[in-house]
Amino acid sequence: MEVFDGMDRGENILDLSRLNMDNLSLDNISEERRKDTKQLYLAYNRLTVLPDHVSLFANLEFIDISNNEISVLCEDLTRLNKLKTLIAKNNRLDESSLPKDFGSMQLEVLNLSGNRFVQLPNQCLKLERLKSLSVGGNRLKTIPAEIEHLTSLELLYLGGNLITDIPPELASLPNLSYLVLCDNRIQSVPPQLARMYSLRSLSLHNNLLTYLPREILSLVRLQELSLRGNPLVVRFVKDMTYDPPSLLELAGRTIKSRNLEYSRLELPSHLLLYLDLASKCPNPKCAGVYFDSCVRHIKFVDFCGKYRLPLMHYLCSPECTSPCSSGPQSDADSEDENSVPADRLQRVLLG
Repeated sequence: MEVFDGMDRGENILDLSRLNMDNLSLDNISEERRKDTKQLYLAYNRLTVLPDHVSLFANLEFIDISNNEISVLCEDLTRLNKLKTLIAKNNRLDESSLPKDFGSMQLEVLNLSGNRFVQLPNQCLKLERLKSLSVGGNRLKTIPAEIEHLTSLELLYLGGNLITDIPPELASLPNLSYLVLCDNRIQSVPPQLARMYSLRSLSLHNNLLTYLPREILSLVRLQELSLRGNPLVVRFVKDMTYDPPSLLELAGRTIKSRNLEYSRLELPSHLLLYLDLASKCPNPKCAGVYFDSCVRHIKFVDFCGKYRLPLMHYLCSPECTSPCSSGPQSDADSEDENSVPADRLQRVLLG
């Protein structure tokens, strides 16, 4: 059986990558070899079109055509009924590049990152068996509501685009575990995302987030969260409202902070109970306490040098700031944004 030198990586694998090819020739590939091939590698060539005769690899399950100059995928690609994985990153594909019946394929993994898509092609939104979709590094401005039709999706990678909004329809994806929306222009997170009960990893770093919805606390399975490079913390803290303490609380604070003695025989039971509810301010340089009136204070804290989480603690007044620091500031931090010890904080997002 005659094959190209250095291309046969195994009984079912045919590697035609890095051969400087500008077209796919099957002259030196026997019919038997084509029939046996389940994985085909065509990456790092000079192909401009994926030709029709790729369909002659009838049992193909995996094809990698990355890092070419491909602008058109042939119509006969849809004849590959056993194809499960298509890797087509770093080409010249756009909305007009896909076959008309592309949505009828049985793909489970599709990678279209590093191309020229301005919007997600309708054909991609019909791939009912798709588990992993990567369209990062394109020119997408929106995520279509029809994304909800991809109910088998487990991973969605849309980082490095021009996306400004997250559609609430993403919450209709019951199996989505990994959502990557970093390096976009997203300004808010819809509260409906709290229904993504399978979500384990959420990447939102380098966006324009200024707040997070309270409902996001419901993401109890979330293990990884990336929010660095957002203006969320500083602006959120500055915009917070603060209800001044009542006369009752002011009196209680004075008694507790100055350690004034009082007898349980001198005060009514409801005041004794109230004084027992005093919480100490977490600022180590503050001896104050608070009862009902406090300031929620959110800071970014580095975890494992990889993730920056917004964490919340409660201060007795707006003038009481925490001088503690748990590490160097990032470029996204303001000049007055210091981190605080994690053991003094309450995790806001991970429950």
